[in-house]
Amino acid sequence: MRTSELDYELPPELIAQTAAEPRESARLLVYDRASGAVRHRTFGELAEELRDDDLLVVNDTRVLPVRVRGRRSTGGRAELLLLEPLPGGRWTALGRPYRKLREGEVVEAGGLRLHIRERLGEGEVVVEPEHAGSFQAALDEAGEMPLPPYITTPLADPQRYQTVYAAHPGSAAAPTAGLHFGPAMWERLEAEGRVARVTLGVGLDTFRPVASEELERHHIHSEPYAVAEPDAEGIAAALRDGRRVVAVGTTSVRVLETVFGERPGRLEGRTELFITPGFQFRATGALITNFHLPRSSLLGLVMAFAGVEQTRELYRTAIQQRYRFYSLGDASLLL
Repeated sequence: MRTSELDYELPPELIAQTAAEPRESARLLVYDRASGAVRHRTFGELAEELRDDDLLVVNDTRVLPVRVRGRRSTGGRAELLLLEPLPGGRWTALGRPYRKLREGEVVEAGGLRLHIRERLGEGEVVVEPEHAGSFQAALDEAGEMPLPPYITTPLADPQRYQTVYAAHPGSAAAPTAGLHFGPAMWERLEAEGRVARVTLGVGLDTFRPVASEELERHHIHSEPYAVAEPDAEGIAAALRDGRRVVAVGTTSVRVLETVFGERPGRLEGRTELFITPGFQFRATGALITNFHLPRSSLLGLVMAFAGVEQTRELYRTAIQQRYRFYSLGDASLLL
């Protein structure tokens, strides 16, 4: 598939700058793949579109305040976006201005000092934190929530870039399809036993557009995942019994298809699964997802699930109906 096929024109005013309040008031575009029917709902009406025995699978990763703006040893400004912890307390990070960052120098922000240990290329570095006391406390003080660059309005409440069920710290971006669940809605689903959790740390590829001319030639970075045994048993039972598994977000899809797909994998590890049109979904029966950027691997995944031309038509409809796009925007339900 040519990457140019992932292009579309979006009016800038449809890029959501703030999240819907309350969370479940976000709009929901419903697409029935079997009939081709399209319905316009709110996220709070999700239950009316689901079967009574559907199992929702969410990514319960927690976003860390990993954007650190500080000063280099020379006094110049620098920004580091911590991506993933490494053995020994080091982290991979995206660094700016990359061409000026040198191995051995320090970026300092508040009580946090980040030593540049290695330059990896393509804007990526390895840093080693130095701090007094708890690293988490130092990061909470010095860091900011890592909002995507297309969101220019500061968050009034940083928790709005966090799902209500976030549990395991380790992501550089939110699994945004889950942002639409409000506390009461989530508690009700949990009480009914209709949810299972997986964990996938959202990393570098969220920030990197597809640069190759052909989508399949794009190199997708691996990301760590884990599924607790009780959740794995619940998902396996649902699949065995013919119940529909509804993935909440593209990150949940990657875990589902890695662990329960054509070649079942371990309950913990790293996934390099790259889903493009033509992929055979074995575990994912329906998908809740936001509207994604042009030329992104995530849009390619949606096209793989809903169909290339069908996805293009859905995006045209969403634009005509003035849905809000990207991380803080509205959602779609692909049945």
